[in-house]
Amino acid sequence: MIARAAERLLVLVGLLLFVTGSSQALYSSSDDVVALTTANFDRTVVKSDEVWVVEFYAPFCGHCRNLVPEYKKAATALKGVIKVGGVNCEEEQGLCGQHGVRGYPTIKIFGANKRSPVDYNGQRTAKDIAEAALAEAKKKIKNVLGGGGGSSSSGGSGSNSGSGSKDDVIELTDANFDKLVLQSEEPWLVEFYAPWCGHCKNLAPHWARAATELKGKVKLGALDATVHQQKMSEYGVQGFPTIKYFPAGTKDRNSAEDYNGGRTSSDIVNWAQDKYTEDIPSPEIVQLTSEQVARDTCEKKPLCVVSVLPHILDCNADCRNGYLKILQEMGDKYKKKEWGWLWTEGGAQLDLESTLDIGGFGYPAMAVVNLKKMKYSLLRGSFSKDGINEFLRDLSFGRGHTAPVKGAELPKIHTVEPWDGKDGQLPVEEDIDLSDVDLDEKDEL
Repeated sequence: MIARAAERLLVLVGLLLFVTGSSQALYSSSDDVVALTTANFDRTVVKSDEVWVVEFYAPFCGHCRNLVPEYKKAATALKGVIKVGGVNCEEEQGLCGQHGVRGYPTIKIFGANKRSPVDYNGQRTAKDIAEAALAEAKKKIKNVLGGGGGSSSSGGSGSNSGSGSKDDVIELTDANFDKLVLQSEEPWLVEFYAPWCGHCKNLAPHWARAATELKGKVKLGALDATVHQQKMSEYGVQGFPTIKYFPAGTKDRNSAEDYNGGRTSSDIVNWAQDKYTEDIPSPEIVQLTSEQVARDTCEKKPLCVVSVLPHILDCNADCRNGYLKILQEMGDKYKKKEWGWLWTEGGAQLDLESTLDIGGFGYPAMAVVNLKKMKYSLLRGSFSKDGINEFLRDLSFGRGHTAPVKGAELPKIHTVEPWDGKDGQLPVEEDIDLSDVDLDEKDEL
């Protein structure tokens, strides 16, 4: 039974592969990898006629350091044919944010459309990187020679989108708009366009690609305002393209917000993801009362934050609620990470405390675990808003010390009663009546 419970919970804890590192760049001037910065990026990459492979990295990232020899090899192999560069995101945070970098390493290929680079998602080997770069170069040559299918002459975001799929852009009409958009529980970005509009035609491939990248988070739709004039009038559309955002949940025509971002796919994706994050509810700080609670809270989360608070007899309701308030504030601050948050009372899950090595140095205590590997990281600083924030911030940047889970498996999670929100009560001592007990002298102490 214990073995089965441990097996089912195996996915709940894992490796926090956070590696400390230097702030120095990973590539030197003697390498074939060109150092790119905010000052030279547009001139060197975006405005050039050459195809570029660009790695966005952080010096402290272990995966980035592991990639270095293969990336150098790819740069040497492509020398004279395709340019290879690197951006140190620890120093160029604005540039990396501009290109939607959310993890390291991120590799993008700036090919035929420099304003809409292709995300490289292949194997991290020199051969695969080089082949992907050459494929983009061939596409560019084909476009120059007239062989690349251009955008549809009909305009609108339902046209051919290159790396995006037109099927991911939902065609909206006067008839289906309310049902699909206003009655949906998902957020929407809607483009009102005209087929003859040149700006709409230019937007089409970016809109389609953004729809593909945002799939599962934000839906993208397109409405031909020259045909469906009721909705055009209802939303006061005066020019094309006009883009409006409809947040998640129950919506009406007054809930629409004007889109004020850029018109590249990365601009659209970044803007929509920010809105999506704003709409994400704050995570619940859940008491660990059973194996099922642990599974429901953390099974599908990238990381799980586990806190052990003092016993209710050592820390009354006000005291405990103060700690829970700090955890809720931190959960809200890091909600876009979509972590799971658990808390338990000191002594309620002693096996878990022993396995994660928390509690032995006092309460409150905290450990953060990953759901795929069997390692964890401990809060060494103060259990305060500043202390926890510093700890979680370092982990989110890939920094921190880790340790393997003892025995490489989780202990049994005990089923306990949830806290009733009240102060603790000492157990009532039972009065014992000794009046009928006859003690002779030899029994006296």
